[in-house]
Amino acid sequence: MTERGAGRVRRDADHFAVGPSALSWDGDTLVIDIAEISAPLPYPVRGTVRVRPEMIGTTAFALDPDQRHRWHPVAPRARVEVEMVHPDMRWTGDGYFDSNFGDEPLETGFDDWHWARAHLKHDVAVLYEGRRRNGAPFDLALRVDRQGRWHDVAPPPRVALPRTRWLVPRATRADAGSTPRVARTWIDAPFYARSALDMQLFGEPVRAVHESLSLGRFRSPVVQTMLPYRMPRAFW
Repeated sequence: MTERGAGRVRRDADHFAVGPSALSWDGDTLVIDIAEISAPLPYPVRGTVRVRPEMIGTTAFALDPDQRHRWHPVAPRARVEVEMVHPDMRWTGDGYFDSNFGDEPLETGFDDWHWARAHLKHDVAVLYEGRRRNGAPFDLALRVDRQGRWHDVAPPPRVALPRTRWLVPRATRADAGSTPRVARTWIDAPFYARSALDMQLFGEPVRAVHESLSLGRFRSPVVQTMLPYRMPRAFW
């Protein structure tokens, strides 16, 4: 997550590099080569992640009426292989790959959002909701089948989750009468949390990946002052 100057960015049709780290596409696998230094404690982070999509999503969804912000679930279902040299760890599992892109910073368009993705027996479910900067809500509830076809579905009832240690509000959707449980929180930051949820969704028990993002918190001068300690800034 180190910022780099424009001279350290290179790309072509199948390759994208930022400093010493890079992504490349070999025809059926996205290869992510990581060569970074962690922050705030500096130690090397080295390794390779391979993402093999089971299908490629071709639809990008607008998150605002003016289409300044788009979300693209590129690989709704994939197999992931992680081989890290430092720290020394390896694992494989089910994965997912998406992209957010737009014409203005996220904090300009939104105050917050909550997102969750779960692999069902046959489909992948994605829940996406939040508030735009003008206070208007938005929400998406989608299921994608193994042919890569997206279907809009009625969102299940909204359920509040426990706040994080930084007091970031969290919420999700789950089947009526069920109680989602935060199984683990991987990232607990002043404006962002990423967690694993055990929940009942569309009639199936699932382990979902969940995130809550507070862009109101992100805009805070205090948080902006803290960011360089976690993400080194570029000065060239």
